[in-house]
Amino acid sequence: MAFVAAHDGNTATPSPFSPFAIGPLKLRNRFIKSATNEGMAPGGVPTKMLVEHHRRIAAGGVAMTTVAYCAVSPDGKTFPDQVQLEPTTVRHLRVLTDAVHREGAAACAQITHGGAFNFLPKLSTRYPLSSSGGFNAAGILTGRLFKTAMTEGDMHRTVDEFVAAARLARDAGFDAVEIHMGHGYLLSQFLSPGHNKRRDPYGGGVEKRARFPALVLRRVLDAVGGELAVTCKIGVIEGFRRGGTAEDAVRVAQVLEREGAHLLVLSGGMNVEAPWAIFGSPLPREAVETAQSPLMKIASRITCLMQPKNMAFREMYFLEHSRKVRAGVRMPLAYLGGVKSLAGIQQALSDGFDCVVMARALIHDPDLVNKFRTGAATESGCVSCNRCVVAMYTPGGTHCVFGEHSDERLNRIPADT
Repeated sequence: MAFVAAHDGNTATPSPFSPFAIGPLKLRNRFIKSATNEGMAPGGVPTKMLVEHHRRIAAGGVAMTTVAYCAVSPDGKTFPDQVQLEPTTVRHLRVLTDAVHREGAAACAQITHGGAFNFLPKLSTRYPLSSSGGFNAAGILTGRLFKTAMTEGDMHRTVDEFVAAARLARDAGFDAVEIHMGHGYLLSQFLSPGHNKRRDPYGGGVEKRARFPALVLRRVLDAVGGELAVTCKIGVIEGFRRGGTAEDAVRVAQVLEREGAHLLVLSGGMNVEAPWAIFGSPLPREAVETAQSPLMKIASRITCLMQPKNMAFREMYFLEHSRKVRAGVRMPLAYLGGVKSLAGIQQALSDGFDCVVMARALIHDPDLVNKFRTGAATESGCVSCNRCVVAMYTPGGTHCVFGEHSDERLNRIPADT
């Protein structure tokens, strides 16, 4: 397949296998593995399975693989079994980044704070912190039915936590950090008109709602932007009635462009209000019964009741919304959302996106990029059944239920042992 079409009348569409620079980082091609909760850090300790998961994806040809949900503080976790970027985890994460680098790829740490979206047994505050106070829908499963609006002091302390996490990511050998501003986590709770009801300078119009996330970005860039690529994940739509639209996303992107973000990863959907929008397809009812966590069973059953009827997967399901963001900024953008084929990749690059971000297709076949490059495949065999979404809460962690199962014992062994 030839990649020569022009997307703006002047610039030829790049090959997906051509190098690409993100800030100070040069990638070997234009394929990035998206952050997807791996379920491979019991007690918050990165395991040998987490290392092998990302090593296999790096060996399969991607330019960069993203380690999901590295919390910036204890309260910033969503579940107890997630990585927190703290001095005790650096040596384990260094094993992971070294393994990825040996395969010729770069490693990115997604740095995140869950805000009111958490299922932790203990918090340092009575109620979880968020953009606004009031009823907390995520707390139905934990009994924390309320959330507390952050003060400016809370915000500045959290900014410091993001900065410290970015520096620890650098110490652990990561080449990039992705600041998660989507899917209903803390920074998304500020960006979302459905969550942010503040009447101070951090609420109201889009630019005011973006003020706190932009401050996080600016401080992280100041701290590590000369050494690491600093990217942000945002939602092009939130997928529920009072949620953010593509037009909101354009204005958010313009704010982050002015602040100097090296790349935006365009996603969508919300964990509580519209999880099906994240995946572009429903969670199958039969997958609920594979969840071994009682909390996950309840959450999955509620999701199955809420999701639209007769919803079906379609490739490139965020494309029309992401195109609006592409038209609104000049900065580098990564397309995410149902990338399954070389034809879809060509479409994204022809539309002016600089790279593509994939998740389920690479979970199904970590070697997919190599197969695309050699011509052994032109389309992923992933059927978008979303059973891997539930598998992340099983002892074996995230895997394709139709593929080979990894050795679960590796998920009980710390990486640096």
